[in-house]
Amino acid sequence: MNKEVSRMEPKHAPGFGLVVCLAGLTATGGWGQDAPLKFHVDVGTKVPLSLINSVSTKSAVEGDRVYLESVFPILVDGRIVIPPGSYVAGTVTQVARAGKVKGRAELYVRFDSLTLPNGVTRDFRGRIGTLDGRAAEQLDRSEGKIKGEGNKGGDARTVGEAAAGGSTIGAIAGSAAGSAGMGAGIGAAAGATAGLIGVLLSRGPDAVLAKGSTIEMVLDRALIFDEKEVDFTTPIGRRPVSSGNDGPLPAVGRKSLPLPGGTLGRSPE
Repeated sequence: MNKEVSRMEPKHAPGFGLVVCLAGLTATGGWGQDAPLKFHVDVGTKVPLSLINSVSTKSAVEGDRVYLESVFPILVDGRIVIPPGSYVAGTVTQVARAGKVKGRAELYVRFDSLTLPNGVTRDFRGRIGTLDGRAAEQLDRSEGKIKGEGNKGGDARTVGEAAAGGSTIGAIAGSAAGSAGMGAGIGAAAGATAGLIGVLLSRGPDAVLAKGSTIEMVLDRALIFDEKEVDFTTPIGRRPVSSGNDGPLPAVGRKSLPLPGGTLGRSPE
């Protein structure tokens, strides 16, 4: 006896299609809307900056702040994301003055915040990638550390000038005593010794980032902006003031201030 086997068709709960549809809308951001645009400023991007304040190993200490301003636009996909006039703040993290006998001055600055002209801010990490061509300092590009110039030529000049001065004085004194040559030799030796002592007691040149000089900042961390954040036509936080019906807000009534003999803002009857 053959039994008829019935096929069971899959049945969906009421509203299943509506749930799927709404889920699709949520994933795409709405009816026919694309995902918001994102602008990525990649690691290694160089941003030219101008110093607003000066920094020197002579007076700087760890924790001092450095303030700079961008001087050239940075574009992503043809869109300006960091315009000129953006502010960058940094921190002095290492300071070492030049030694009296050897060792150059060293200065390390870390960049840590960016403020766009419309008020959008980002915390990030960056370092110095290039110094101003007029600067006498040297830059360790791998670390972003600035080193002051050496002063070997200046030290030798100081010793030579002191020896020459001592020789002249010695020659004059020796002539008075009847032995000009011996006096010149003794004076030169004494002058050279004095000049060498002066060199040993003085420090080498300081490392300086002068106000107005230009440097390049290299990003060590990527920056990401939404499309609204790189809109520089209307600063964020400023919105047209209205009452909601395309008209100006109603004026708020003021109470008269009672004064002897009358009231302020109302003529006496």
